Amino acid sequence: MNSPLSSKNLRVFSKSVACKCLVLVGIALFYRALLLSYSPRNALSNSLLFRARHMSDSSSTGGIRTDKFLEVPQIVWGLNNQKIAFARACLTARMMNRTLLMPSLSASLFYKEVDKLRPIPFDKVFQFERFNSLCSGFVRLARFSDVRNRAQVFDLEKGSGRRWTVERDLEHLKQSARNESIDEFEVIRVIGKNPFLWHDHWPVEDYAKVFECMVVVDEISREADKVVMKIREAGEAERAKLESKTETPGPIPFVAVHMRIEIDWMIHCKKLEQRKKVSEICSSKREIMERVGNISGLKTPTVLYLAVADTLLEEKEEDSSVLTGWRDGLIPFEKKKLGVKEEIYGKYSYLIQSAIDYEVCLRADVFVGNSFSTFSSLIVLERTQKARKLGFMSSCKDGENKWRSYAYNLAGESKGVPRRWMTNMTHSSLQAISYGSNSVSCSSG
Repeated sequence: MNSPLSSKNLRVFSKSVACKCLVLVGIALFYRALLLSYSPRNALSNSLLFRARHMSDSSSTGGIRTDKFLEVPQIVWGLNNQKIAFARACLTARMMNRTLLMPSLSASLFYKEVDKLRPIPFDKVFQFERFNSLCSGFVRLARFSDVRNRAQVFDLEKGSGRRWTVERDLEHLKQSARNESIDEFEVIRVIGKNPFLWHDHWPVEDYAKVFECMVVVDEISREADKVVMKIREAGEAERAKLESKTETPGPIPFVAVHMRIEIDWMIHCKKLEQRKKVSEICSSKREIMERVGNISGLKTPTVLYLAVADTLLEEKEEDSSVLTGWRDGLIPFEKKKLGVKEEIYGKYSYLIQSAIDYEVCLRADVFVGNSFSTFSSLIVLERTQKARKLGFMSSCKDGENKWRSYAYNLAGESKGVPRRWMTNMTHSSLQAISYGSNSVSCSSG
């Protein structure tokens, strides 16, 4: 028989063990909550909670406050890098539940000589009112004239360089979004060295929504219409020369090929291949011609529109010309041969020329580009969006998708063909588009 003393000790010991277990469980739960509060996924959730506190604000449109603004510096680099940076600025403003003040883009292309960058207002390239209509309730733009007190500005500095990591940038934004003393300012002005070119905190679908709202102004659209009409007319003229008519009635299809073979690109891509230890970034003229020529389902004849750097239009030697070497039935044209280089493109700045070329490639029956080019990648993203709206989630089979796109730098399912390409809309960031990828497929996710 157990003594009363031993039973008492057993009860005390049991209680002691239970208390220790409860303390350990409590500590574990505390650290779990602490870790989760600093995770990137919850950072955006926290910012949404911040936005929710202002949803009932009378000065708001669809939840976006119209009396609080975010100001950003002039956006730089090429057209598509500027589009990405603008989208990041929009999404940052959304995170802080503020209206983005309409930024300046850059009409010229200077990577290092910043003083030579010619600013151009956003609404000279994209439709301001249409943007706010299409993006209503998601993000919003305002003009500087909407600001009541230009003296009430808080300067929010974003860092740069290797030490300014993605995690540090996100934590910085999250803290700023939660800081009520900062939020009292009518305008938060982001300062820093090209603060929206680099770090990325949003999924592809969020970027796609902003891009969809960026409709070019009518002037650019009309100029793109003229180029496309010239391409179609050139195709009809070539068909008229042939003794036999095309295989099927109707307009001759046109394929847009974004050819990156200029010297500065080849130097860049060779270095990139060495750094990434891959061999599928650069493509020679011969490889591009072979793979484009092997795309299945192309009718005869087919017009090719070659979107190339202007330096390649001045080649005198026949072997160097982008117009020679294509297989029979493919009829190549570029700006100069079409007669639009001076008549249309020559009237505009670098940025507008790029926007026209982007629209022309977007409207092609088939698009072929390089998966490490931002220009190509954003075109494929928009074509993917258009295909998905028609119910096409993949382009893995011939004739399955009218918005077909291909990556000529990547081998397809059989020898000598380019890889079918759709943007994976489930990606958690825009990294594959911003920096290029060889992991592309015919599915949109």
